Amino acid sequence: MAPSSAARLWTTLVLHGCCLLGAAAAAAQNSREVILLDSKAQQTELEWISSPSTGWEEISGLDENYTPIRTYQVCQVMESNQNNWLRTNWIEKGDAQRIFVELKFTLRDCNSLPGVVGTCKETFNLYYQETDAEVGRNIRESQYVKIDTIAADESFTQGDLGERKMKLNTELRIIGPLSRRGFYLAFQDVGACIALVSVKVYYKKCWSIIENLATFPDTVTGSEFSSLVEVEGTCVSDAEEEADNSPKMHCSAEGEWLVPIGKCICKAGFHQKGDASPSQVSELIKEKVQQRSVQLSWQEPEQPNGVITEYEIKYYEKDQKDRIYSTVKSKSTSATVNNLKPSTAYVFQIRAFTAAGYGTFGPRLEVTTKEEPSGTASTEQNPVIIIAVVAVAGTIILVFMVFGFIIGRRYALAVKFPGTKTYIDPETYEDPNRAVHQFAKELDASCIKIERVIGAGEFGEVCSGRLKLPGKRDVPVAIKTLKVGYTEKQRRDFLCEASIMGQFDHPNVVHLEGVVTRGKPVMIVIEYMENGSLDAFLRKHDGQFTVIQLVGMLRGIAAGMRYLSDMGYVHRDLAARNILVNSNLVCKVSDFGLSRVIDDDPEAVYTTTGGKIPVRWTATEAIQYRKFTSSSDVWSYGIVMWEVMSYGERPYWDMSNQDVIKAIEEGYRLPAPMDCPPGLHQLMLDCWQKDRADRPKFDQIVGILDKMIRNPNTLKTPLGTCTRPISPLLDQNTPDFATFRSVGDWLEAIKMERYNDNFTATGYSSLESVARMTIEDVMSLGITLVGHQKKIMSSIQTMRAQMLHLHGTGVQV
Repeated sequence: MAPSSAARLWTTLVLHGCCLLGAAAAAAQNSREVILLDSKAQQTELEWISSPSTGWEEISGLDENYTPIRTYQVCQVMESNQNNWLRTNWIEKGDAQRIFVELKFTLRDCNSLPGVVGTCKETFNLYYQETDAEVGRNIRESQYVKIDTIAADESFTQGDLGERKMKLNTELRIIGPLSRRGFYLAFQDVGACIALVSVKVYYKKCWSIIENLATFPDTVTGSEFSSLVEVEGTCVSDAEEEADNSPKMHCSAEGEWLVPIGKCICKAGFHQKGDASPSQVSELIKEKVQQRSVQLSWQEPEQPNGVITEYEIKYYEKDQKDRIYSTVKSKSTSATVNNLKPSTAYVFQIRAFTAAGYGTFGPRLEVTTKEEPSGTASTEQNPVIIIAVVAVAGTIILVFMVFGFIIGRRYALAVKFPGTKTYIDPETYEDPNRAVHQFAKELDASCIKIERVIGAGEFGEVCSGRLKLPGKRDVPVAIKTLKVGYTEKQRRDFLCEASIMGQFDHPNVVHLEGVVTRGKPVMIVIEYMENGSLDAFLRKHDGQFTVIQLVGMLRGIAAGMRYLSDMGYVHRDLAARNILVNSNLVCKVSDFGLSRVIDDDPEAVYTTTGGKIPVRWTATEAIQYRKFTSSSDVWSYGIVMWEVMSYGERPYWDMSNQDVIKAIEEGYRLPAPMDCPPGLHQLMLDCWQKDRADRPKFDQIVGILDKMIRNPNTLKTPLGTCTRPISPLLDQNTPDFATFRSVGDWLEAIKMERYNDNFTATGYSSLESVARMTIEDVMSLGITLVGHQKKIMSSIQTMRAQMLHLHGTGVQV
């Protein structure tokens, strides 16, 4: 159908309505963006390719500043089976590998179009094609790769047209890595009423910068979201590289420079103006020594190298060396250190602080506090005084016991069992700094050497390096750093993880080495896990481990979770991506700072009660009511089991989060991964019981896995903990092969209908013949995607088990 005058009128009103949105319709220019295409910037005809010619139509409009712009619209909703394509001109990508596509569009609500509800759509599809040169004006659909289906958050109705309240949608998609010289974008309409207001295509780069006397050039970001591009710096004039410590920085995927490694130093005879480490305080003087305090003074350095704004005194008991130390800060040249022990030798050191940071600690000063005066002889000989003292002491102890019990119930500070600690929530502290210093050891930044950046986290980058404490050998560590320009809330949230980790001590829980909070950058230092996250590790080594090795990994995770559960800690985000693996294949639970899921987690989805949760790993009661307990962690552990036995397969495959929620509510459970023993799958099913009271405890899970390791034959027999064995093969809401009329019905039910022709062409026309297929048979059909192979084989195993069950019960198959 040719574009009607009504359609043109609709589009014109849409664009004028957008004008009324004003600044809300305009996107601020990001200084890290390099624009490849901006349709709003071109006022002449765009001349993109439309196929068929009666589909997308190029028209003129006005933007929010009443500047003429060129846009495209289509509104063929009166006819079914629409397939209208629109292709941009060729876009040369330059050095870019990762491309951002920003779309702004308006879309008509199908319910406001009478008579066309069955044929109208409220989405369109976005595609791209890589080429080394322009390929002509013909559009061959098979050569395009789909990026996504684009849906509108806001649609408008006929009433909105009269009031001119147009609702502009903005969607951002990312494509890459790209390997050819350029590409085309294409838009497919399948029956929507839509106006494509603007298309912007860009990539990001880190702009040149001078840091640590080194120049770093403009650098294009990497091809993946987590990729980091290492860049060598060049020393500025009159500077040279520090020995064995050449300057490097890493360009993040968002176009941000991360914390530098190495540096340049001034050549002999030169110094860095206004940016030297403060000079060392030459001498610390004891002024007055008491039983429990020491008064100290010092002189400001003759050449302070800047304005000294603060001094820091470090002190510790001589016998303890500096394994455990405390600090006192002063803005003057004197300070009193209180709360010391009588008759105890202490060591004191001081350093200065300027805008350039802390200087080095000065020479040590040893001071022994005075003895406590004795004056108890008379009371020792007076029974009345002794009785009175004992009575008062007893009363005080009783009061403290009652008070401690009340506080303990409120803040979970009470000890549950002799020798068992209880987790203390850092949020109960009014001062978060007090929490982190109670549970985490403060490290001197000079003991840490950052060697390379290995990833990017929510708050900054993650590095590997070495930790060398006095009197100990250096050890490999992972270092999480807080990025420059942080807010106080970000600093508090960042250090919260250390406040949590510092309370744990278990071989299957990642160990905290300490923190750096008194310098920049702020750091969390943890043990180094050579093999990284468990999900990526398993995908890299698909099929390379025995079942017992996999069970051993699961046993370690369960042991770590048992320890955390006994302490009263609920993880909330237990998943294979949050398990780390060391060189000995020991698995350790990690990622404690994010017991609340971060907003940009791609696995998370908003819930009706607010916030985001990782749906595929989360128990039903936690999704619906945000009821997180150790039992909800058990559900998540069952998903981790499935991830491990499927070598890092994505839970629920390509189902949407909403489809997962609906399926789980209807009783669906993940089938056994390929070659997964029945005993392990039954344990997964126990973890996924709808009633959390029916799920096993982590202590029971560890016991079951121990039995399987000692006697591998038990892997073949379910050792479930539930009184009612459940199976996704027999549940009423699980896809039942008996309800399928054909192979096509079965493929559609498991969302694999794209392979219907493959099965038909090779003679698999009945479900009975499909049930006898092996993985080799599936591969012979031309199904090359490993994830699809596994999904089909899992369903075939389910079908086969259902057939055996029905044969055993006498049901006619």
